[in-house]
Amino acid sequence: MRKRSEPHTFEQQLDAQRLRLEKELSGLSEGSERDAVAARIEQLQIAAAMYDFLMPRDEAATSH
Repeated sequence: MRKRSEPHTFEQQLDAQRLRLEKELSGLSEGSERDAVAARIEQLQIAAAMYDFLMPRDEAATSH
């Protein structure tokens, strides 16, 4: 029986996807495909920032 890996958080999944796309971007020459990958990276960065803004943090909850 195969052992399941630990579940990854949403933030970890976003970061892994961003790193994968950045590696892909480094191998692409100028053009529409490169622009599309760069736009996807920007979307992932925005998603991470929104998630960080919207999710309550334990430190903030305990300091009040």
